[in-house]
Amino acid sequence: MIWFKFVLCLAIILFAGTKLARYGDVIAEKTGLGRIWIGLLLIAAITTMPEMATGVSSVVLVDSPDLALGTLLGSCLFNLSILALLDILHRSTPALTEASPRHIASAGWGILLVALVAGGILAGARFSGLTLGWVGIPSIIILVVYLAGMRRMFLSERNHQLPTAKADSLQYEEIPARTTYVKFALAAAAVIGAGIWLSKIGYGITEVTGWGASFVGSLFLAISTSAPELVVAITALRIGAVDMAVADVLGANMLDIAVIILVDVAYSRGFVLSSVSSSHLVTAAVVVVMNLLVIAGLKARQRRKTFLFVSWYAIALIGLYIFGAYALFILR
Repeated sequence: MIWFKFVLCLAIILFAGTKLARYGDVIAEKTGLGRIWIGLLLIAAITTMPEMATGVSSVVLVDSPDLALGTLLGSCLFNLSILALLDILHRSTPALTEASPRHIASAGWGILLVALVAGGILAGARFSGLTLGWVGIPSIIILVVYLAGMRRMFLSERNHQLPTAKADSLQYEEIPARTTYVKFALAAAAVIGAGIWLSKIGYGITEVTGWGASFVGSLFLAISTSAPELVVAITALRIGAVDMAVADVLGANMLDIAVIILVDVAYSRGFVLSSVSSSHLVTAAVVVVMNLLVIAGLKARQRRKTFLFVSWYAIALIGLYIFGAYALFILR
């Protein structure tokens, strides 16, 4: 029964994620903000809601900080592997070649945020008193860095969009704005509701299988809660919005890390990063390396794929994901 609930919850997220991509593209046109910023902030905020709900619910309902952090870091791991899938599906050229080099900034901020998480775990193991009240100081620093990064990228995108906004062709002029916002909100509500349900399902999986919370969070819950990013990215690629797909993946990763502050606030037993397994350091390290590969792929601007249907960075991303999953299985 637990697996039936898991599949049902996943199906809800997949359906809602498809709608988010299509109506997100409409919103990008009607607001004039562009696909990168809509993907980086609005779409990423919605597709990250399952991770947010699962992370907070994991410490509030089932008292498992490992399940919470495993979901957040594991989602970052899986999200970056989505870029490899996009490369395989984008037959003509490497997918990252079609994306704007401005995504390098969000990948770089993502590396900094993950490094802060790793530092927080290491510091928490030695200095559990690094808190303001019961909230960890590293969690506060992570939030501040996230907000600073988003502000920096918003200013950069605004400067880029202003001279080009009028040149964009209107594809969705016939769709009423009100209809778009209502349907987008309904899809978002479905994603959020399914995400809250997932935290209880994940705890049930740990009891049924006997696997550790870090492993279940980093793989099963991470994959399922990242389903919206997967569907949004594939849908965006199919409608030609490569920038929105890449921005959603990288923006969701940044927000996944920022969500740690909410988990920390909800975890009343103290500094959450001092209460988790050191096995999360493996996930953090792999996520950093995968982000570096994405930056290299964005900078390379190769016109042809290394092999018939896949680029070198896609193979490396898949290999790193498999390595990370295997390492977590061994350390569970």
